[in-house]
Amino acid sequence: MNTEVLFGLLLPFFGTALGAGCVFFMKKTMNPCLRRALTGFAAGVMTAASVWSLLIPAMNRSEFLGSFAFLPALAGLWLGIGFLLLLDKIIPHLHFGNGLAEGPESRLKRSSKLVLAVTLHNLPEGMAVGAVLAGFLQGEPGITGATVIALAVGIALQNFPEGAIISLPLRAEGMNKGRAFWMGTLSGIVEPIGAALTLLFAGLITPALPVLLSFAAGAMLFVVVEELIPEMAEGDPSNFGTIFFGAGFSLMMALDVALG
Repeated sequence: MNTEVLFGLLLPFFGTALGAGCVFFMKKTMNPCLRRALTGFAAGVMTAASVWSLLIPAMNRSEFLGSFAFLPALAGLWLGIGFLLLLDKIIPHLHFGNGLAEGPESRLKRSSKLVLAVTLHNLPEGMAVGAVLAGFLQGEPGITGATVIALAVGIALQNFPEGAIISLPLRAEGMNKGRAFWMGTLSGIVEPIGAALTLLFAGLITPALPVLLSFAAGAMLFVVVEELIPEMAEGDPSNFGTIFFGAGFSLMMALDVALG
């Protein structure tokens, strides 16, 4: 297996696991300002990755369509949004800080619904890595091994706070540290699975790559607007998360341009 493939598949998951490990040395609750900052940072990384790592390469791949090179990207974008909207409706989940569960009624425990919410969040990130890996393996000129590494590093960095955001509340609700760590870690296992499945599909249907890239972008942008922006803007001062959104966006943009 290529180093880039192994790196891309596993690094984001390790970021989640490291973040979940915060439960062993941090307090049971996370400071609200810190949580908003970390959420804003994650939103910024995902937004920048959607543009530079996914949508722009998708349109470059469709340059043969001339003025209509945006069409595959546009189609994939809305397919990705629709896919996450469907999952949001059919999977019971609960976002941190929200007392009302979303999706169909279920007898699942609150902790399980919290983990499912983060799992839904992580799926598009795995798909994004898989789509970029597919472009790299297919020799797309705008997608290099450095592009794969930049995306994997960026997602791993924003997965670190996500792992903490899921494990610390579980600990605060009375779960022991070991179980809270594993629950936080397992919320990220969907990323390498989603990446591998996307990579496999792209290998079977090579012309679908522009749609797959933009599909992952649409799914990630859905998560940003539906979940992360409301979370980072709550409380006072509400602009704290916005500042870190800019920091995450800037970091991911710089990584992609500098390494890509």
